[in-house]
Amino acid sequence: MTRGLTSATTPGKSRFDDIYNEPDPRVYFRRLAPLEYEIPHHAQDVFRRTRADRAAAHGGADGPVTVLDLCCSYGINAALLNHHLTLAELYAHYTSPETEALTTEELIDVDKEFYASRRRADATPVIGLDAADRAVSYALAVGLLDDAYAENLERHSPGPQLRRAVAGAGLITVTGGIGYITHRTFEALLECARVPVWVTAFVLRTVPYQSVITSLAHYDLVTRTDYSRTYPQRLFTGPAEQRSAVEQTLSTGYDPTGLETEGRYHTQLYQSRPRPRPA
Repeated sequence: MTRGLTSATTPGKSRFDDIYNEPDPRVYFRRLAPLEYEIPHHAQDVFRRTRADRAAAHGGADGPVTVLDLCCSYGINAALLNHHLTLAELYAHYTSPETEALTTEELIDVDKEFYASRRRADATPVIGLDAADRAVSYALAVGLLDDAYAENLERHSPGPQLRRAVAGAGLITVTGGIGYITHRTFEALLECARVPVWVTAFVLRTVPYQSVITSLAHYDLVTRTDYSRTYPQRLFTGPAEQRSAVEQTLSTGYDPTGLETEGRYHTQLYQSRPRPRPA
């Protein structure tokens, strides 16, 4: 697919299908760099804090908090969660002349050392889920993911191995997938849960999220957000995408003034946690 195509799930939104399932992330970073794609940067500290809060809330009874990252792509959220790295450093790494000259196999060898040398002492297991099989294979090969599944839960039930993996996940994260995945994916995953699960989702303001909130409530998860704060995602690809985004933002009940009208997609952060039990 080309940049000029639009998304079927978010009308008017440019598609980047050609970068999501390459053998490695170099094309992904080269394409998104000019658009200043930045939401993983904003998610980094949020995911770390939420992981710590989830561990503290349950007294470590379940062991280290296993994170399930939805639409995980090349493992970028896992890289930022578990390593002494910034998103800017990842852009620099994957767009550098040194990595450009490597084959994918050579890059995998380089990246194994790159990530291992930056591993944080508080790193915890991360499971990746994405329909893009080559992307998750890369993330698994370089050690960003402890387990990875290329399954589409919008169309199929989770396989037995995914079910077993999800059973121990304490935190579900997502930065860029809502709209491509819906309440169906969350329901399929929560059916597999065997420990208390928290959900942290960054959602484009152009995409309705209420159906997911309603589904999570059926599993006794209460969802909250701070409507006064947004997190920028990326620049628009052009005036047509911006006009469509402004219209979609209005249709979901948000005011685009000073945000989408200024040239960028913005996201809302939703935190879903188990309903407090009566004392």
